[in-house]
Amino acid sequence: MSRSRRLDDSAIARLFAELVNMDPDELEAWLETPESRKVGSKSEGGESVGHASGRRIVAILRKPASGRDDEDRRHMRKVVGFIRRHRSQEPANIVTSRWRWSLMNWGHDPLNG
Repeated sequence: MSRSRRLDDSAIARLFAELVNMDPDELEAWLETPESRKVGSKSEGGESVGHASGRRIVAILRKPASGRDDEDRRHMRKVVGFIRRHRSQEPANIVTSRWRWSLMNWGHDPLNG
């Protein structure tokens, strides 16, 4: 997407609020599960990118919108992009799919309406 077509910060904030459909407590509890740790790309056995993102999302959700900085807004943009791309790859059985678990690490449970 060219820079002229990039979504502005207010559009990203709106999409982030729509797409991240897990509240901070729910996401934090999910991140403690074995399923959460099974998915995502990891470097040398460490934490996956999505799992680290989930922890960052919890911190963003707990801040008032007025307290979010440029780093938060960049991460929100990344989260929106990830969720939008991965939602288009929905498998037949989503309940126990790695696809769903990966999205949940990014704060989006496709079973939450």
